[in-house]
Amino acid sequence: MDQNAKDRIIDQFIGALPHARALGLRVVSIAPGVVEVAMPYDERLIGDPSRGVIAGGAVSALMDTCSGAAVMSHPEAPAMTATLDLRIDYMRSAEPGQEIVARAECYHVTRSVAFVRAQAMDDDRDNPVATATGAFTVERRA
Repeated sequence: MDQNAKDRIIDQFIGALPHARALGLRVVSIAPGVVEVAMPYDERLIGDPSRGVIAGGAVSALMDTCSGAAVMSHPEAPAMTATLDLRIDYMRSAEPGQEIVARAECYHVTRSVAFVRAQAMDDDRDNPVATATGAFTVERRA
């Protein structure tokens, strides 16, 4: 499958996921094995009403979706994947009112597993909101 076809599949995949639509996720960029996805600030996603901070679960969903898309964009990976393992380290709260952008890179693909690193950032690009590492399925077609 050529890269343009993979790009279209990723856009359609994210657009078709009910949770991605509910979170307002949009693809920012796609390159082979690397995807950026943005989540706008939304008061419905606040986890700390006193500070206006976005809930960690929304950040987790953003990073998982972006990571899966990075696997799908990798030249050696399939058009579809599923999360096997995702470890997220929350570094700090995102600034209220700011969009959060996740960038995920699929850095290694084996016969059955793809490995991903990701970061989520708000406007302060030097201090990530969260980092993640994950493993995703690779299903080869016969």
